[in-house]
Amino acid sequence: MTFLKTLGMAAAVTAGLAAANAANAKDIRIGMMCDRTGPTAVTGTVLCPGYHDYIALVNSRGGVMGNKIVANEIDIEYKVPPAVEAYQRFKQDGAVLISPYGTPMVAALLKTMEEDKVPGTSAGFGTAAAANGEKYPYMFPIAASYWSQTAAAVKFVKDKFGGDMKGKKVAYVFYDNPAGREGIPVMTHLAEKEGFEWREFAVPAPGLEMGAQVLDITRRFRADFIIAHVFGRAPAVMLKEFKRAGYPMDQIIGLVWAVSEGDIAAAGGWDVAEGYNTIQFAGVGSDYPVLDEIKAMYKADGKEPPKEMEFTVYYNRGVFQAAMHVKAIENAVKAKGSADITGTDVRDGMRAIKDFSLDGLLPPLQLSAKDHEGGGFVRVFQVQKGEYVPVTDWYRAYRDDVLQLLEEEHKG
Repeated sequence: MTFLKTLGMAAAVTAGLAAANAANAKDIRIGMMCDRTGPTAVTGTVLCPGYHDYIALVNSRGGVMGNKIVANEIDIEYKVPPAVEAYQRFKQDGAVLISPYGTPMVAALLKTMEEDKVPGTSAGFGTAAAANGEKYPYMFPIAASYWSQTAAAVKFVKDKFGGDMKGKKVAYVFYDNPAGREGIPVMTHLAEKEGFEWREFAVPAPGLEMGAQVLDITRRFRADFIIAHVFGRAPAVMLKEFKRAGYPMDQIIGLVWAVSEGDIAAAGGWDVAEGYNTIQFAGVGSDYPVLDEIKAMYKADGKEPPKEMEFTVYYNRGVFQAAMHVKAIENAVKAKGSADITGTDVRDGMRAIKDFSLDGLLPPLQLSAKDHEGGGFVRVFQVQKGEYVPVTDWYRAYRDDVLQLLEEEHKG
């Protein structure tokens, strides 16, 4: 009888806590910027649905400890003024986390977000210097920065040359804006260290003309390998131009925004891109449990999975970003014991993320107060017979050199 009485009391306490949590449940708001109509809409129209689908999945399971996540989206058209306006709207709406979209927008908001103590993420874009959490306490790349991506690309090229790059020629093709120029300090540093010759080839926005650069690279410079840092509509143009020039596609490696299934289709199909190497900071393809769970969610609602899921490069990144945001919020709610969290609480929750791989979709991220990048891990996938095939494990390259550059930038 005593046992039954104790059991009954425990059940009553549990029910009471559940009722209290339900009564105290609140909406936790995220501000999400997107580009569905601007020059990088090829990314936003797929990435942003992936983000919303993961948030919907979390909410379908009760949210974060009973609290619903509300992700409000504003299309900023890859323009700074709308991004600044969107930020103010999100802040007034009580967002505890904001996701900017695009490197120029991050640069415009970086200082303001720090002053307002509102954390943000720039997954695989933005300023690489933000990886240093001591200098930029409220911005998180949460994935390999452009510096880490460039270092990984050089390591991939070096391995292709059998470990010796001396005397080799490497072309760095980049979209001519602040994002595209991010990799230049790393190329400069590693060229001196490894003894290879390199040249910059700028592609003016919006990246629809690249014939002159391709001719210069293939006929005059005669590059042994190409590192491509282009995005928006430029990747499709690049693939077509290098294919037309007869350049071996397996001697090109693109940074994370330099191709997707949509870009390949726009370039003329998988045959055009056969052999092309791409760096990724999230898994590519559909063979991940979380994607099966999203499909099951749609099926339970009597709906077909969205067509965006077929474009796995960017859709999966949307899922990745949302998962990281939810994990940071979850850590913050657990640490505070309630949903009355602030931006600083979420920042600390982001810094507490350890070994969060989402069943293989992500590398083993290790964030901290100093490392807002999570270690700088990437994986290379190659286009082979109509699909992306992983040709490396998760890895990072020249980590000491990247950290040295970050430290020098911090002192500067």
